[in-house]
Amino acid sequence: MQLSGSSALVTGAASGLGAAAAALLASKGVTVLGFDLPSAVEHPAVSPADGVTLIGGDVTSEEDVLAALSTLDADRPLRLVVNCAGIAPARRILSSKGAHDLATFQKTIAVNLVGTFNVMRLAAEAIAATDPVDEFGQRGLVVNTASVAAYEGQIGQIAYSASKGGVVAMTITAARDLARNGIRVNTIAPGIMDTPMLASLGEEVNASLAASVPFPHRLGRAEEYAQLVLMLVEHDYLNGETIRMDGAIRMAPQ
Repeated sequence: MQLSGSSALVTGAASGLGAAAAALLASKGVTVLGFDLPSAVEHPAVSPADGVTLIGGDVTSEEDVLAALSTLDADRPLRLVVNCAGIAPARRILSSKGAHDLATFQKTIAVNLVGTFNVMRLAAEAIAATDPVDEFGQRGLVVNTASVAAYEGQIGQIAYSASKGGVVAMTITAARDLARNGIRVNTIAPGIMDTPMLASLGEEVNASLAASVPFPHRLGRAEEYAQLVLMLVEHDYLNGETIRMDGAIRMAPQ
């Protein structure tokens, strides 16, 4: 699918994976709407690339997502949605402080899973209203973001693993649901990525994490996530798949 002359919606676009995906897409001639929390939009981790417009909102809010979609240029139809927004709290089910608090679990599910579904359903509705781009009726693509924690959640990742496992589980069903609308759905499950959060842990911790990756012995790069998004755009026969991008790592318990 060719994206030049079209629009894309990228959530979590003020930093990390979302910012990298937005920048690469914009460099390919795509008009990118970057959606993130208002606080993140006011103080983005990196300056938005040319062709990327940041707008504040909450992925769990129908009103906010619809408002963002309403700003898209009708002459540049929406063809791509990349869901990167997410949170990753660390809590054990039981610890010295007692049982895992329910509110944290619920919020993680709300942002990572419900938020992904909310953006996907509303954006898919917008994409379905556009004209097909080829003789097969293709209209667009949704790329969701899970994690290797969906498969091998570590100690303290119960909420995060549950939320990302839900994203993986949605993939094939969403692809089947949206097939008649000409919309493909794929998911990327990153491994240990070089993010601002990991950088804050220090060089020694980062070196240890990098050494745990079978090959190559380093952390994943946000630009590599963006590269995989672009590959999914260009490969029209990839649909309903979750792709691990993790250097062959299989996470240990801790």
